[in-house]
Amino acid sequence: MDATKISSELKQQRRTVGFDTYDITAKQLLDMVAEGQIKVAPDYQRHFVWKSDRESALIESVFLGIPVPSLFMATNEDSSWECIDGLQRITTLVNFVRPQFRSGVGDISTHELTIGGLEKVPSLNGKKFSDLPETLKLNFLTRPVRITVLNDLSDYQVRFDLFERLNTGGIILHQQEIRNCVFQGEFNEFIKSCAADERLENVFKKSNREGRGNMEEVVLKFFAYFECRHDFKHSVKEFLNTYMEKKTKAFKNKKTLSELFDKTMDVLSSALPDGVVRSDRKNTTPLLLFEAVSVGVADAISAGKQINKVALRTVLDNDDLKKLTSGGTNSNPKLLRRIEIVREAVSR
Repeated sequence: MDATKISSELKQQRRTVGFDTYDITAKQLLDMVAEGQIKVAPDYQRHFVWKSDRESALIESVFLGIPVPSLFMATNEDSSWECIDGLQRITTLVNFVRPQFRSGVGDISTHELTIGGLEKVPSLNGKKFSDLPETLKLNFLTRPVRITVLNDLSDYQVRFDLFERLNTGGIILHQQEIRNCVFQGEFNEFIKSCAADERLENVFKKSNREGRGNMEEVVLKFFAYFECRHDFKHSVKEFLNTYMEKKTKAFKNKKTLSELFDKTMDVLSSALPDGVVRSDRKNTTPLLLFEAVSVGVADAISAGKQINKVALRTVLDNDDLKKLTSGGTNSNPKLLRRIEIVREAVSR
């Protein structure tokens, strides 16, 4: 075992992560939520809702002085905090103390919490916060909550990694759903709008769709491979994260990309009414085939070429393209070659 190499890699990665730790009261936490200083991405909110018995158990723990597991935040550019781990705990406190401010953590809960199902402090059962005497209210509001904050010196990739590692909701997020949380902004909204295009739904045939995040990643790959395919090395995840970080920081060609996507979808939907499918598998669009076809067509359009629609239909069953779009073929040379095959075939 090369201990020196391991130590070097650990030191390198540690330098990319910076944390600050705070102990604040439950009241201070709720104030920050109410004032919009703590935010939760909409794509993150919709997955996580606790039932009232679990919420009640957390409230009981706070009253008993049992430490609430540390909340994990990331610092945004405007100095607000983004919730990475702890959404359910925050929502529970809001539902119990200030349900009128639940919009601060998104419309993921619509109830004022009534405590129930407690065994250690059964006298709290059936009670709302407003039912409690002032001494108990103050006791609850002054309980400490520990918050660990990823500071603004850490990059987007670190934030993405933490979303993957730290969310404890029991639901596995699609990688694109994590990107929606990490890379918020105009470009992310642009990706979502493109993914909702009916023409894309028609040309990309996928059985057992994995949900909205999957289609958004299809669109992200289209733009990433069109603009930056030569930067792709071996990890698709890191390549897409790097591209999305770049576009999040500066998205200056929205009109150009929007027009290109529109023209590409027009060509694919008119030339391939049955979708981007092979003759022997008409119910499913292979992802690598779609990437090659969509980006190859986009290349030709961008170069001012007329699209040969007959050739486009024929190239789907091209033997060389089949070999380059089978499993284990996602290297940079093969990516470039399969796009090139389509571009050359459809250009005239």
